[in-house]
Amino acid sequence: MSGFTRREFISASAATAAAAGVNPAALGVALPRQEPAAASGAATNLPVVIASLNGLGGPPARKSCVELAMELMLAGKDPLTAVVEGVALVEADPSDQSVGYGGLPNEDGVVELDASVMYGPSHRSGAVAGLQRIMHPSRVAKLVLERTDHCMLVGEGALRFARAHGFEEMNLLTEASRKAWLEWKENHSDDDDWLPEGSNEIGKQAAADRNWRHTFGTINCCAVSPTGDIAGVTTTSGLSWKIPGRVGDSPIIGAGLYVDNEVGAAGSTGRGEAVIQICGAHTIVEAMRRDPRLSPTDACKEACQRIVDKTKLSRLRTKEGRPNFGVIFYAVRKDGTFGAASIQEGPEFAVFAGGKARREKCAFLYPKGS
Repeated sequence: MSGFTRREFISASAATAAAAGVNPAALGVALPRQEPAAASGAATNLPVVIASLNGLGGPPARKSCVELAMELMLAGKDPLTAVVEGVALVEADPSDQSVGYGGLPNEDGVVELDASVMYGPSHRSGAVAGLQRIMHPSRVAKLVLERTDHCMLVGEGALRFARAHGFEEMNLLTEASRKAWLEWKENHSDDDDWLPEGSNEIGKQAAADRNWRHTFGTINCCAVSPTGDIAGVTTTSGLSWKIPGRVGDSPIIGAGLYVDNEVGAAGSTGRGEAVIQICGAHTIVEAMRRDPRLSPTDACKEACQRIVDKTKLSRLRTKEGRPNFGVIFYAVRKDGTFGAASIQEGPEFAVFAGGKARREKCAFLYPKGS
């Protein structure tokens, strides 16, 4: 923390804590930040917030991500602050094991977090990857955008940056996530030295017959303000049980998130490797830019189809030749139209539009059972 006095450090730490409330601007106390550019126009269906389905859930006692993001925009906050504070609710929720506190760990039992943000009026982005011991990677990513000339910080450098700005370090591994990791550790291989409880009675193979598949978890949230400015965020604990240091699509601008203030925004959840390999979010926004008549839903379906076409390895395909994994894309246009699509029928997404937060079904390429 070279260059920081104790008073400055304590002030920054207090500001970070205050940011968990309804006054997100407090995160920048005593620190210069980029102010949102002037409004770029309005549309009748604005404002709007779209998110993955976990943007609508949460304990009954608190607002959902999309509700808080909308509330903040209507109170005059810029859309970047709104979406970051919205997802911060989910990052702090230990019951959501896909992001932040309580996220499922890597194969060593360590929680590594990734996040990216992008702000349309300035066309600037910020991201962190492999960040440990910090509950809110989305807020750190926002500070990368506001306080550096870089686009991404990773690992120890990201942690030192967070410390310098007063973020509290904590153990992110909850008891529930630790138990899930330990069960995976005990059962994921017939040849290792880890024995599940009771294996002497039932045999290791019987215990290992349970499905210990990797899980993919993330929250993406994008918003268009009442004046037509756009911002987005994607934050995740990544692939469960991953090789330490693995980074998926969430912190990669153009893959897990992309914003163009003249066009719209897009983001993703699901198998990050597949999204990276088609530059998913950028593909969607560019499709909408090239064809103003193309709906966000159809742009998302085109990206899903590209993943299908580019998935070549047999280990990643079903016997029908389709991807054996899931990906969902979410998109919103500058005028407030929105949509989402998945490869397989079933997923839903969250949206706050027309004065109401609700869930809607994603479009899809393949119906269930096909």
